[in-house]
Amino acid sequence: MEFWPLRPTTTDFRLSIEQTATLLSRTRESHGKLLAADMLKLVSAQVPLAQCTIFAYSPNRSPQVISFADRARMIELPRISSNYAERFYSMDGNQQAMTARPTLPTVDRIMVQRQGIEDITHRDYRRICYELPQISERVALLTHCDGNRWLSVNLYRGREHGRFSPNEINVIETAAPLIVQISRLHYRAYLEANEMPVLLSERVISLFPELTRRDRELLQLMLAGCEAEAISASMGIQLSSAATYIKRLYRKLGISGQRELLALATQRKWSSQVH
Repeated sequence: MEFWPLRPTTTDFRLSIEQTATLLSRTRESHGKLLAADMLKLVSAQVPLAQCTIFAYSPNRSPQVISFADRARMIELPRISSNYAERFYSMDGNQQAMTARPTLPTVDRIMVQRQGIEDITHRDYRRICYELPQISERVALLTHCDGNRWLSVNLYRGREHGRFSPNEINVIETAAPLIVQISRLHYRAYLEANEMPVLLSERVISLFPELTRRDRELLQLMLAGCEAEAISASMGIQLSSAATYIKRLYRKLGISGQRELLALATQRKWSSQVH
């Protein structure tokens, strides 16, 4: 099990106009199910692969399965991905790479993590995620995103193809900037469609870490567009108390209303962090 910052490569990796257009079309949230399939097809043209999964990691929660694709392995990939996200992700080598990332130079925006079946000591993790689908090895491309989130694009090698060769690893690293950038763009669309209030509240909390748990709950509801009545019902408090809580939160944030709250959560400094 090993990981390293993305290295310079000399391999030529070119796409046709059609391939480029297809990949760019997958950045829309509605096309998420096809994204991993296109990644698998793209890399498999030069490096034989069995599966591709894309996970998003957020603080204090299990990974989210963003997209997955396989080449007719023995068991369904959705079941494998679900088991990984619910039971095994904390044992994964990706966790070591993500933990080590802050100690590395900031210019190294992509990490590569390599993990073989022999690296996995947990019996159920090895059996469900590697032995049953006949996977011998995985190379993951990891990138840090806004709000202390991570994305990982995981490329799995079938047992029939053996281990990745040095040249194949080089090909993957050459394609990594494109793969990661497309994944980032799609993830941004995913967040906007599914989790924008959560993302915006995380941004504000990073500026005001002293906010209480109750403050944070209220903040997320307000950024979701909830009025005092809905906040009262959701938080189980009186309507008058909801109005008081809202005013108190505005004071803590140094603002005077909803428009300033949205401006705080969407200020320009955030725009470079999900690229």
